[in-house]
Order: sequence, then C-alpha cells, then structure tokens
Amino acid sequence: MKAIVLEKPEQFTVSDVPEPSSPGPGEVLVRVHRVGICGTDISGYLGKMPFYSYPRIPGHELGVEVMEVGEGVTNVKPGDQCSVEPYINCQQCFACRRGNSNCCETLQVLGVHTDGGLRPHFIVPARKLHRSEKLTLEQLALVETLGIGCHAVFRCDPQPKENVLVIGAGPIGLSAIEFLKLAHARILVLDLSAKRLEFCKKTMGIPHVILAKGDGSELEQLKKLTDGTLPTIVIDATGSYQSMSHALNYVAFTGKLVFLGISSTELTFSQAVMHRRELTLLASRNALPRDFGRIIKLIEEGKIDTRPWITHRTSFDGLIANFPSYTRMETGVIKAIVELN
Repeated sequence: MKAIVLEKPEQFTVSDVPEPSSPGPGEVLVRVHRVGICGTDISGYLGKMPFYSYPRIPGHELGVEVMEVGEGVTNVKPGDQCSVEPYINCQQCFACRRGNSNCCETLQVLGVHTDGGLRPHFIVPARKLHRSEKLTLEQLALVETLGIGCHAVFRCDPQPKENVLVIGAGPIGLSAIEFLKLAHARILVLDLSAKRLEFCKKTMGIPHVILAKGDGSELEQLKKLTDGTLPTIVIDATGSYQSMSHALNYVAFTGKLVFLGISSTELTFSQAVMHRRELTLLASRNALPRDFGRIIKLIEEGKIDTRPWITHRTSFDGLIANFPSYTRMETGVIKAIVELN
C-alpha cells in the first residue's frame, strides 16, 4: 500500500509499505479517513522538532474507522468511528504507574517516534481508541489537538475572570483558548499574525488581542489591559525559543508560566526576574486519556465547535505539493485536513 514518508526535513516521498497483518490480542486494524496537520508535523518537516526521527510516516491527529479487532478487544467493534490517542506508552514506568501516560519514559508518539496515519490502514492498541456515535471523522481528527490545550489548562488551573495570556494563536494556542473559555478566564492573545488575531476576535470571540511588533509595546499594552499587574498565567504555545525566553517578562508577580510549545534551541532568561516575582514554571506535554473522553463529549454537546478551525483541505495525493504552504503564516492556515478514504 502507499504511504507518505518524510525521509528527511523538507523531503516527502510516496512509498510502498507492507500491508498490516491481522490484529493481535488487544489490537485493532483501523482504516484512516482524516488526518489533521499540526505544528509538530510542520516542525518535523522543517527539521525543528527535537523528538522527531526520520524517515517517518507522519500523522497523529486521526479520524479512523475500525476494520477488525483482535482477541480480547471489547471497547470497540468493526464499523466504529474513533479518535486515536497517539501516545503509545509502556504502562510500566514510573510515570505510567502514576497515571501520567502522556509522559511515559519510553513514549512512542505516532507520526513522531513511530509511524503514523498517512497511510490507508494500520494497527493500533485498542486502548488508544476513543469512539463516538455522533462525531464526524473530521471532528474526531481534531480531538487530539484539543487535548493538548485541555491538558495545559488543567496544569495551570485558571480561575474565573483570571487574566490569562496565550502567546501564539496557531492550532495549539487556539486549543488552549477553548478550555480557558470553558474555565471563564479573561483571555488575552499575543501573536505575530494579524490574520490569526482577527480569527481570534471574530471567530473565537476574544476581544483583547495584541499584535507582536518586537518594539516593547506589547508589555505596555498588557499592563493597560490588566490594570498594571500583568497576566497571572501565561501560556506560550509558539515553540519559538525567542518567545519562550522572553515570556516570563509578561507574567505577574506570583504568576505561572506554561511552556506548551517545544523548542530545539536552549532557552535563556533572567533567573532574577523569576526569583523576584516568585514565578512557577510549568511544562505541558501531550494529553491524558480522560481528556479525549471529555473533549468528545464537549463537541457532541455543541460546547466546542471545530468547524471554523479548518481552513485548508487536501487529498492524500495532493498533500506533498500543498504541504509547504502550510508552513507559511501568510497563507492564513489554521488547520489543514488530509482526506484519505
């Protein structure tokens, strides 16, 4: 069967790969229908993702259909439509035993460390499937993106009306915004792209947006919007080492800084600023199984609408030609979806 393989940064090929065998105990054979393109895929393509290994079949935001189940599988059956939790964990290490499967010590993420979903069908552990009888395959493909923001917001625990700044209004930043809205926080957004900020205002209903100009004006605008105190929570979803190194300057005294993006470059910042303000620094990685169930229910109930996010679509055959445009902010891409079967 044909698969799209990222051989090395900026070099895709269409390759013949073996057909999957029948699923073993606890496994499921799935047909891939929809694949979302996210920041991790783009970083891998550009060679900026520290955890990425090549060659690799990308694709971890997946809407799939169950084709065949192995022995002992009871949570899904053939014909079920599911979102895939792409974090393949060992279930035995210290983190897994504590319930933190999102940061398993030997974690294998589909499409990053091990081959993902840009192929017609493949085998996954049944425990990684989250089914829905109501959601479309396209909606199911976006559950994983939302999970990243869901987990980050859980990590920083915002309170109603608390000032929270999200830096970076790409899909990951937008996913955090969705859950900040559910927490009734007062949301501020900072981004380099006027188009993305306009999307936040018109589509996401966020009135307080700031265009990053790099001239120091951002700090003054934040002070005006927070009565001089600055946000008590800052979530950096950029993956830019420049932004991440500077982000603590936007955090109020005793506040929290959450690094949601990943940088392959070392960060540098003033420890004195962190000490003086007694800041809390948090990392947020992936999502937990419970997040998938919660998100599916929220979409089913109409509390989260994924439709405005999808700005670009492509076929499997058209992806290689179209992919470079997804790396350019000026194209206005928020979320691209690959349509397979």
